[in-house]
Amino acid sequence: MLTDQPVHLHARSARIDDPGSLIDLLPGDQFDTAFLRLGDGFVGSGRVTGLACRTPQEADAWWSRLTFEHTIDEDFDGRLGPEGSPRVITPPGVMAFGHFVFDPERSHSDAVLQVPEWVVGRRDGVTWVTQISTEPITAPPKAPTPVPVRRHPGTVTYADGSLSAIEWERRVHMAIERIRAGELEKAVLAREMVATGSEGIDARHLAANLATSYHRCWTAMVDRWVGASPEMLVRRRDGLVTSRVLAGTIQRTSEADADRALATHLARSSKDLGEHEYAVASVAEALEPWCSGMNVPDAPYVLELPNVFHLASDVTGVAKQGATSLGLAAALHPSAAVCGTPTGLARDLIAEVEGLDRGRYAAPIGWIDSSGDGEWAIALRGGRIDGDRAHLYAGCGIVADSVPADELAESNAKLIPMREALEG
Repeated sequence: MLTDQPVHLHARSARIDDPGSLIDLLPGDQFDTAFLRLGDGFVGSGRVTGLACRTPQEADAWWSRLTFEHTIDEDFDGRLGPEGSPRVITPPGVMAFGHFVFDPERSHSDAVLQVPEWVVGRRDGVTWVTQISTEPITAPPKAPTPVPVRRHPGTVTYADGSLSAIEWERRVHMAIERIRAGELEKAVLAREMVATGSEGIDARHLAANLATSYHRCWTAMVDRWVGASPEMLVRRRDGLVTSRVLAGTIQRTSEADADRALATHLARSSKDLGEHEYAVASVAEALEPWCSGMNVPDAPYVLELPNVFHLASDVTGVAKQGATSLGLAAALHPSAAVCGTPTGLARDLIAEVEGLDRGRYAAPIGWIDSSGDGEWAIALRGGRIDGDRAHLYAGCGIVADSVPADELAESNAKLIPMREALEG
């Protein structure tokens, strides 16, 4: 699957007027990609070159060879800094977008890493377009023409996925018994729901709705997957590494006073704090060989999203030489937040009792540039688009004190973002 064929890549960037919604620039084909938060980020389409692989480690090795052994020309037309500011924003140039597999040893899915033909990016009020090619680029690139097509799915119906709700609760109970028996400390079990749209499902429609309603999350779209992840597995930017850990969740209400009480309860919940501690420890342990000067928070904060509260911690560090964002993602995946503790035992238990091929759910999704900088979120609060159907996924951290009915309610809360996006 890996290729050693030399590819000479060229990239040329130019500043453009702000086009408004970046998602409107996507043509609506299988190579559409997006990674957006708070209105900033990237969209792209087409494919110059790419790799079908099994693991992030394979992809990182391929990308390193591509960017360090083969020639890459990156040119920038004009000054790209904000108006009136001495600061200059440098576009990433050659980029690749990727999405990997949760458990490649037990999945029929393949991972993908692809270099688009063009990317439009926006950061700090500056918008640019980058053209990428295997041939020299002789003229400044131009922004693609907006294609504001939003194919609403019409009537949306829902059905259980691989397991019914009752059967999934039974599997949660099985996991709790194994944890109480001392086999492991935590396992994350995922649940699938299948949505069918009477008029088909357009990933751009979902991405646009998610980017608007869940703008504090990372809206990601790669190879027919679309979602709004609240969890940044790892970001590397100018040598600084950041990983956001989420573990511990409670569903919000529609009343401010009740929400304040729920947030306080979550911040003091021994069950949720214990689950969160496992997740933070797993991330810190995985990052330690790759980073120096790490900062691990002593206690989490409460992250507010429209549908839920999460316990959150931001672990930071300075990347050691040679540590790319994709290499860091490979080292971190799977974290305790989406797998469990200890990781190996939790992964085995998931394969035994979950009754689901997760595919790319809960795996790294994001982008990397030729310098190794990039952002990799965890593919959560999302689904895989398959014609007129969308396979939606939600997972819950199971510990000794978990209650199956409560975990089912939590999974339903985590499915709300995609259901709202589907229904418009």
